[in-house]
Amino acid sequence: MGRRNNTNVSDFVLIGLTGSEEIRLVLFTLFLLIYLATVLGNAGMILIIHLDLQLHTPMYFYLSHLSFLDLSYSTVITPKTLENLLTSTKYISFVGCFTQMYFFVFLGATECFLLSSMAYDRYLAICNPLQYPVVMSTTLCRSLITASYVIGFSVSFANVLCMNTLHFCDCNIIHHFFCDTTPILALSCSDTHDIKIMIFVVAGSTLKVSLITISVSYASIVSTISKINSTSGRRKTFSTCASHLLGVSIFYGTMIFTYLKPSKSYSLGKDQVASVFHTIVIPTLNPLIYSLRNKEVKNALIRVMQKRDSTRHLR
Repeated sequence: MGRRNNTNVSDFVLIGLTGSEEIRLVLFTLFLLIYLATVLGNAGMILIIHLDLQLHTPMYFYLSHLSFLDLSYSTVITPKTLENLLTSTKYISFVGCFTQMYFFVFLGATECFLLSSMAYDRYLAICNPLQYPVVMSTTLCRSLITASYVIGFSVSFANVLCMNTLHFCDCNIIHHFFCDTTPILALSCSDTHDIKIMIFVVAGSTLKVSLITISVSYASIVSTISKINSTSGRRKTFSTCASHLLGVSIFYGTMIFTYLKPSKSYSLGKDQVASVFHTIVIPTLNPLIYSLRNKEVKNALIRVMQKRDSTRHLR
């Protein structure tokens, strides 16, 4: 990803979200608070799941990795965005830009397949509860997690490999607040037609495969729930996967709006708003979705706090 002889730029300039100093200060404060909430929420979720033995189940194993991905996802984008909001110089090195893009794609693709694994977990738990403890073993959980990271790595590597063939002449101004694929393609002086098609196919396949897995899983879940005679039984069963379904809807909704649309409908303003929501806001929402709607997490937090208090009194 280093500088090539046929590339005349050694760094890029990130235009950012706004040129107004007053608005930049407001955005800095807002994004800083959101990032702190993201770090505290996701790190807290990981810690609670690690400390409470009752949460050592497949669902929370996946959830801890989801929190890790969200925390990493936000950390790849937000600190640099905060820096650029405070400074007049908004430079990012060539290597730094492509590194940011690599991890952004890697973490996003990994999360797609992690959400698919979580959907499959909910399918087994609701549709095949008797076989669930046997099928969803520790080995399978770790295999699905490993596969998610491997696929994420492969998708990101292919993306950056394609992008690394681009030539950048004299213009180094990126009309975005981070190094994303679309604005970098627009900046290149190369013929990007084939690269755009390849990236669209890879990204589209990633989203479609994971969405098909999730859709099939939830179609079976809805079918199973509809056969439950008791209204309270249906409500209780659905509540076990409602948080995941809400998280999936938000994540994929913004992903599809941002990336799977014709290039003619590209709008810098709309795409930046969607990107802010996708990269900065969503990582904060997931801990809230999975904790506020989940009694087990609330009870686990109470147990952890009580255990800490009792340990403190013993000292």
